[in-house]
Amino acid sequence: MATRILPAAGDADAVRSITTLLSQLPDAEPLAPVVDSTQLLDTLARLAAESVDELPEVVVVHERIGPVPALELIRDVALRFPAAGVVLVTSDPGPGLFQAAMDYGARGLVALPLGYEELASRVQAVAQWSAGVRRHLGSGGDVFTGAGGTVVTVSGAKGGVGATLTAVQLALAAQASGRSTVLLDMDLQTGDVASFLDVQFRRSVADLAAINDISPRVLADAVFRHDSGLALLLAPGEGERGEEVTDRAARQIVAALRSRYEVVVVDCGAQLGGAGAAVVEVADTALLVTTPDVVAVRGAKRAVRMWDRLQIRKAEETTVVVNRHTRSAEIQPPLIRRITGTALAATAVPANFRELQAAVDAGRVHELDAKGAVKQALWALAGELGLAGAPESDRKGHGRLRGDRGSVSLRRRRDGGG
Repeated sequence: MATRILPAAGDADAVRSITTLLSQLPDAEPLAPVVDSTQLLDTLARLAAESVDELPEVVVVHERIGPVPALELIRDVALRFPAAGVVLVTSDPGPGLFQAAMDYGARGLVALPLGYEELASRVQAVAQWSAGVRRHLGSGGDVFTGAGGTVVTVSGAKGGVGATLTAVQLALAAQASGRSTVLLDMDLQTGDVASFLDVQFRRSVADLAAINDISPRVLADAVFRHDSGLALLLAPGEGERGEEVTDRAARQIVAALRSRYEVVVVDCGAQLGGAGAAVVEVADTALLVTTPDVVAVRGAKRAVRMWDRLQIRKAEETTVVVNRHTRSAEIQPPLIRRITGTALAATAVPANFRELQAAVDAGRVHELDAKGAVKQALWALAGELGLAGAPESDRKGHGRLRGDRGSVSLRRRRDGGG
């Protein structure tokens, strides 16, 4: 079977050089070249709309393609069309660019000036890789569908109440209990999950926003695997890119995650835009984190009323989690429940910033002391929500937290899931 190869180069001489060599390769079928990044993506989208089998096995991208820079273009092709392998043609074949090209999704690199042997070898290897991917995905069967796992959103009544820490620990507890878990950072402008876990990343939720059919490999390429085993889909490093994630894209991304993971924990932050609202609406459980002070509780009440007015979620379908709780506080959890009109998590998280400070500052919140009161409370909350078993100390019959109900689930399955 002939290997279809699509050359992409903005320079006429480069187009002629690449096309001439490609036409000499055995069993090669060079397609009409494209001259810029827009034409390349449009061509691939048109072919993919017919069938994944219509995509070329190999795309050869010249370094001087434009207007989108070559590496960014390779990333877009790899994310949107995972069955097409990309080869970068460059005058700088050094290890630095090679590593960057691989990180962006290229399957090979060929040096300029082009040589027949090197090009033939690389194209053949990429074509074989592409054939393997297509066998794995199956024709037309690469789109996630189905109800799948549990989605839990964590929102803050205002900034700084501990929503991100809560989301991270709930996800870690679910992962530790043996359930496949992903943590999605939907605080699109100011997300801190990456900082809390000391993660350096290239791809984010924004890279999935323009993709209509999120295949398993597209999703896997965007997800970061943390040392703890937890899967992360992070907020963009450039806050302005958060605007690319529409409410429709958010629903599709969550549906894809739900289909692959047993537990999807979403950090929605304190500022709820259209994308975050869409996720809260489709969630099985929506948590609203507050601290026991007047400003935060007023913020929680405003959020609950807004969600109700916008028909995102009814008050009784929202669960408030009280963080930094002390018995001496004037505002106690039962009063917060009456003020907000919501359900109330039985597990309150105690105030103990000294326990957290070193781990937060180092970006190592996954290494909190298992015997610490804050971690035990948050993992007990995971058990209360049905995301994980009770903490180890609970199973031994000591260290049980006031209000912990073990495996009582607050999960709410909406009609049809996501």
